[in-house]
Amino acid sequence: MTYSVMHLTVAVSVAYALTGNIAIALGIGLIEPAVQTVAYMLHENAWRRVGSRDKPREGDEPSPYNP
Repeated sequence: MTYSVMHLTVAVSVAYALTGNIAIALGIGLIEPAVQTVAYMLHENAWRRVGSRDKPREGDEPSPYNP
């Protein structure tokens, strides 16, 4: 919980420093965690797909790179 509060405070502070508008800063601070959550899920799914390509499939012959 404390990390979430810190994250929100930093996001709002940076947005305020850049815009000088507290309403916009609060909007950015509230929207950013939602966008970050979606981006994280997409990132993890992409890495999972990349990792699954490295695993040998059933029936594949061993190679020096894939014993």
